[in-house]
Amino acid sequence: MDVRVVIESASGWAQVATDALLVVVSAGTSPASIGGAVGEALAAAVADGDLEHKAGRCAYIARPSGLRAKRLVLAIAKDDSAKAFRAAAAAGLGVIKPLGVEQLAVACSGEIGAAHAQALVTAVGDATYLYNLTKPSAPKPPKLRAVSLLCSAEAAVDVRAGVKRGKAITAGITLAREFANRPANHCTPTVLADEARRQGKALDFKVEVLGLKDVEKLGMGSFMAVAQASSEPLRFIVMHYHGAGKSDAPLVLVGKGITFDTGGISLKPGAEMDEMKFDMGGAASVLGTMRAVAELKPKMNLVGIIAACENMPGGNAVKPGDVVKSMSGQTIEILNTDAEGRLILCDALTYAERFEPAAVVDIATLTGACVVALGHHHSGLFASDDDLAARIQAASANALDPCWRMPLDEEYDDGLKSNFADMANIGSRAGGAITAAMFLKRFTGKYRWAHLDIAGTAWKSGSAKGGTGRPVGLLTQLALGMADVPISPKAKPPTKSAARKSPAAKRAPGKR
Repeated sequence: MDVRVVIESASGWAQVATDALLVVVSAGTSPASIGGAVGEALAAAVADGDLEHKAGRCAYIARPSGLRAKRLVLAIAKDDSAKAFRAAAAAGLGVIKPLGVEQLAVACSGEIGAAHAQALVTAVGDATYLYNLTKPSAPKPPKLRAVSLLCSAEAAVDVRAGVKRGKAITAGITLAREFANRPANHCTPTVLADEARRQGKALDFKVEVLGLKDVEKLGMGSFMAVAQASSEPLRFIVMHYHGAGKSDAPLVLVGKGITFDTGGISLKPGAEMDEMKFDMGGAASVLGTMRAVAELKPKMNLVGIIAACENMPGGNAVKPGDVVKSMSGQTIEILNTDAEGRLILCDALTYAERFEPAAVVDIATLTGACVVALGHHHSGLFASDDDLAARIQAASANALDPCWRMPLDEEYDDGLKSNFADMANIGSRAGGAITAAMFLKRFTGKYRWAHLDIAGTAWKSGSAKGGTGRPVGLLTQLALGMADVPISPKAKPPTKSAARKSPAAKRAPGKR
């Protein structure tokens, strides 16, 4: 989609020749403050009862008087924020989408900046995305091929920066949606690995793909246990973007790539099991983020890790009660084979240690319990580091890709006790999303770590069934923020000899 910035004041909107002009109007804005033909059209629509000053309401006017645009769409926004602007623009795009509009101009009654521009581009991407790989009968994609964002000369620099960022993020979101939407027989671990290689070649980042023998040598017994009943070979995908010096610690993203999850021996119910093709949403978001970051080329280093396999039943499937040894050396009693995401992530999190990362964030459609807790609006955020958590929350706000921080109190760890291994892979049903995060936390002691549970946000069900591409926006914004303000790696604990020499290790006078 070609999105460009055009410098044009409100007084010049009437002279913009285009198939449609979409004007986002903040609730309460008077027609007089807009003026001209657009202000007159707004006043008439309100007077005729065709438009209310309520967020989400739209009015469509064909062949508007006094405008060179063939169509005018007025969309009401709750306020002047980027979030409200995106919601109103999305509503307006919904009106325009079925029409024969090829060129669209978008304007706003208030001042816009980089955040508004980024929000518009992502809204356009969402409105124009169409899955058709396995559906030849899919409707033709919208005719919309060019969007012009009208802004003042003073705002142009910021708006252009927002459009550039929005284009890259939208490309990453589209890539993530596409592979999440593909049926499991069209998106195997091998297909994911091939796509990672293709993206790396196109955007100049390095890709390594490890197979069964490689991960066996590394001691990834937990990952291999999940994959062992599938005829599809596992793939461990490692992507490297280098935008800074070799000595600069990278941000590492780890994605859960279960390309289909039957639950294994702990078989899932049949209803809606088809949606388990979306269980690689975390992997898709890592792939999409690598694409976005590689296009934007920030001065930082990024590593993307995807542990990809299927979770299938079969004669050689892992069984409830089996004990496996993870790459970290810790043993795990598998009480439920449907809690498999944490079993592949724990080995990937141990592998991440070799990069001496500034921080590690894993992303996974991990628990139904997170959906119960937060629904489908916020992703669940768990973090062992307050600074990293704050950065992720700020990135989520900037990207309009919300998350909510959940607790990691040590009391929740008791639920993972096992009589036969270092830990069990599940606890009690209560607080299941937290218990899952506590399991992962056991493998992350050597670096700053956060976990995003996207089970409620990675896809939609019902008539709008499909991948959302979340949280590519959040992750890309996090990477860009770390390029601007780097985060220091977690300090290594001092050796015993260093601790003895350290003044901090000495007892204070008069104290034992």
